[in-house]
Amino acid sequence: MSQVSTPAKNLLFFATLWRSHPWLTATWWTLILVQGVLPAVFVVAVGMLVGAVAGGDPLRTPLTLIGVVFVLMQVMKPLHSQVGSLLGEHVSDRLHDRLLVAATTPDGVAHLEDRAHMDELTAARDFDLGMTGPPLHLSMGIIAGGLVEAVSGLAQAVILAAYAWWAPLLVGGAWLSTHWLLRESSQWDRNTGEVLDAQRRAEYSYRLAVDSPAAKEIRLFGLASWLTERFAADRRSLVELRWHATRLRRKPMRWTVVVLMVSGGLFFWSLGRDAATGAIDPGQVSTFAYAAVGASALAFGGLNWALSLAADAVVSVLRVERTMSTTAAARSVVSGRVPAEGMPAAEIRFRDVGFAYPGGSAPVLDGLDLTVPAGGSLAVVGVNGAGKSTLVKLLCRLYDPVSGTIEVDGTDLKDLDLESWRRRVSAVFQDFIRYELSLKDNVAPLGASTEEVVDALAIAGATDLRDLETVLSPGYAKGTDLSGGQWQRVALARVLCAVRQGAGVVVLDEPTAQLDVRGEAEVFDRVLEATRGCTTVLISHRFSTVRRADRICVVDEGRVVELGSHDELMARQGTYARLFHLQAARFNEGQDGTGHVE
Repeated sequence: MSQVSTPAKNLLFFATLWRSHPWLTATWWTLILVQGVLPAVFVVAVGMLVGAVAGGDPLRTPLTLIGVVFVLMQVMKPLHSQVGSLLGEHVSDRLHDRLLVAATTPDGVAHLEDRAHMDELTAARDFDLGMTGPPLHLSMGIIAGGLVEAVSGLAQAVILAAYAWWAPLLVGGAWLSTHWLLRESSQWDRNTGEVLDAQRRAEYSYRLAVDSPAAKEIRLFGLASWLTERFAADRRSLVELRWHATRLRRKPMRWTVVVLMVSGGLFFWSLGRDAATGAIDPGQVSTFAYAAVGASALAFGGLNWALSLAADAVVSVLRVERTMSTTAAARSVVSGRVPAEGMPAAEIRFRDVGFAYPGGSAPVLDGLDLTVPAGGSLAVVGVNGAGKSTLVKLLCRLYDPVSGTIEVDGTDLKDLDLESWRRRVSAVFQDFIRYELSLKDNVAPLGASTEEVVDALAIAGATDLRDLETVLSPGYAKGTDLSGGQWQRVALARVLCAVRQGAGVVVLDEPTAQLDVRGEAEVFDRVLEATRGCTTVLISHRFSTVRRADRICVVDEGRVVELGSHDELMARQGTYARLFHLQAARFNEGQDGTGHVE
């Protein structure tokens, strides 16, 4: 797929049109043929009019024909534009649907964090955003215009056969040769790393300017002009890359001029000679002269730059589909067959687990050994980069270990049915999603009773949020946004609702980082009570929460260096005790010297 030729790309594009909407595609092609033939008919009608005037014949027939053709030419263009725009929307919908399915097909997330795959996704995802070319609903009109010109030029070249058999070959062939002579002028590889980096930067700058999350900092730090300049520079970089890739070369341009001058000179010399000798009448001179000029549409019509960009979009989506379905890295998470219902009943065990992210050189986990008893709570602490969040990603099977195994009740996690295992796991990640949906859909996206949603919100401490149908986004009518703490409570409620629906493993990655200390302790106590009997894994930098877990493990450089209860670890005076005392000292300073640590 990476070496698809230009003709093959074009065929893929036209095949995609037909698969997207056969009836509209048939109409689109019919209008192209009709619009392309009409100029040739107009040329013949004008020749008939000139001949009638010169011969003193009635003018009604040629004038009527000219009027009908003229009206049709005016009506067909806007009609074709509407059909093309609608067809483009259908094609765009089809490609986006396929891309969405392809991107969500792999069961892990490695394909979304791998550079090579990200380049492919960028090229496929951005085809309809207007970053490197017009959106498809506009491209269809440009493509249709080129094809109409091609048909028009061909039809008028055919008219020249009535003058001499060699005329369409000479004139039409000369104009067609420009496509080969100037073939480099429309070529641009959009899938190079340089182009994709510029495209990604331009889109990012644009999103920073128009999306609300960055609005506060952009204004507070006076970054509006800086951001505008960055976007303009990135967009200019894309334009320059395209210009350097497609600029006309001098030698092909010179040859093009020579070919057209020679062919045109020969044809009009012959036409003028025959007109002077009376071999052809004035009407025929007019018809053949206009047809020769009209044949020039062959140079500009046909498979133009817009078709190249649209065809690249189709190929990019197909390439992503192939990558997502066949690449080992994209399918690093493969489902087993053992059902996970009721697991874990005894323990979850990490055995000599090693892991490094795709493209990363240093291992994040290096021989990690850890046993998590079922039905209890385990807190994981350590400095930033120690591997805490990676540990829970492996537990959720967003990735698989590079070495070692994770076992659930003695069964390798890879052997468990993936869908069944994920029904058993519920998680709040530190970068949890804020859905622009109703409060109820944020808590229970797959559905739950009103009572379950209300109870989950109450346990999470979100009792001030009562209207379950309120859309949590200010961009909608009667929508609203929440504070950071409120959003975190909603995310916790999502986990609690999943527990009510059968989840038995709860992962909490910095679940209350935006709550105050007392609010955090209160919420966590209620969460522990609501998840009693579940296997809970907590990651937090706040020891007021960590100390409430049954057991605490300290991770450093990808290994477990300490494991025990809060009291046991404090008695050892090791890494945990040192981190605890450092945080307690800062907390004491912030509490006016009261010395109280929750």
